[in-house]
Amino acid sequence: MFTRDIGIDLGTANTLIYLKGKGIICREPSVVAYDVRNDAVRSVGEEAKQMIGRTPGSIVAVRPLKNGVIADYDVTAAMLKRFIKLALKGFFLNRVRVVICVPSGVTEVEVRAVHGVLKQAGATDIDIIEKPMAAAVGAGLPVWDPKGCMVADIGGGTSEVAVISLGDIVTAQSIRTAGDDLDEAIINYIRKNYNLLIGERTAENIKLEIGSALPYENETSIEIKGRNLLDGLPKNIVITSAEVREAISDTVELIVENIHSTLEKTPPELAADIIESGITLTGGGALLRGLPELVAERTGMPVRIADDPMDCVVKGTGKRLEPGQGFDNYVFRRGKNYR
Repeated sequence: MFTRDIGIDLGTANTLIYLKGKGIICREPSVVAYDVRNDAVRSVGEEAKQMIGRTPGSIVAVRPLKNGVIADYDVTAAMLKRFIKLALKGFFLNRVRVVICVPSGVTEVEVRAVHGVLKQAGATDIDIIEKPMAAAVGAGLPVWDPKGCMVADIGGGTSEVAVISLGDIVTAQSIRTAGDDLDEAIINYIRKNYNLLIGERTAENIKLEIGSALPYENETSIEIKGRNLLDGLPKNIVITSAEVREAISDTVELIVENIHSTLEKTPPELAADIIESGITLTGGGALLRGLPELVAERTGMPVRIADDPMDCVVKGTGKRLEPGQGFDNYVFRRGKNYR
């Protein structure tokens, strides 16, 4: 029976799908607009994201994943089914083989939830690998060599750090602090200091426009709009780069400390390799201005951002689908078979 092989990066912020032989064919926000009156999905992806904070009472725009794991089982299944159908353009869903990534710190229950959601979405054969491994492969690191390499994947819901050698993870740490927490920190700072309530999309724009982990040249400011908590009326304020850096400093510190802590648990021989090869940052969080320099300053290691950091995980799952990429003998770290 003819099948289609796809790799999925099911992220808290975005879902990417890789089709064997074609590359990345779907890149959409992990957002679902749900009609509560008809108990049906209204829209998914970018269209649903535009509805966040702007829906009437009968429609709820939600993100069904939180901290890298499934928070709403049925909505996640419906979202994946829509994405797969969109990506395969009418190909039978009951002939789809899926490779999907999970954070290295997930529980067995959370892994089974991912497997169940894919089955409900129509997948027939499911292979589960750990996100840092996929990120390292997608970033082009020599994971199959007898040499240590280190990857830090900073996504929307989790920050994954791992040291890999000979095709397997030697040591890894996962914390549920990442890009979404940076947005939340900005929201809380503005609410506390300006009595102004802003939404998730505004906070994300602030982070992308002027957010930074370290001071930088030609720092600027941005005008933002929100609702005044004192009188309930719309209000404009101007916030500076320095204020945003102060707002996110505690969250950034947690991410950097996770990298530092993983290095402390790395065997000496592999640590010596990392001194030469350095730390590779992947994920959307790696694009935060000044983060590589801060990590290098704290660890004393060379740090680089991978090419196309937001695509590394899905590219790694794609290589799992291709023969001769070294994945033939790779086993999910818990040694469980969920097929």
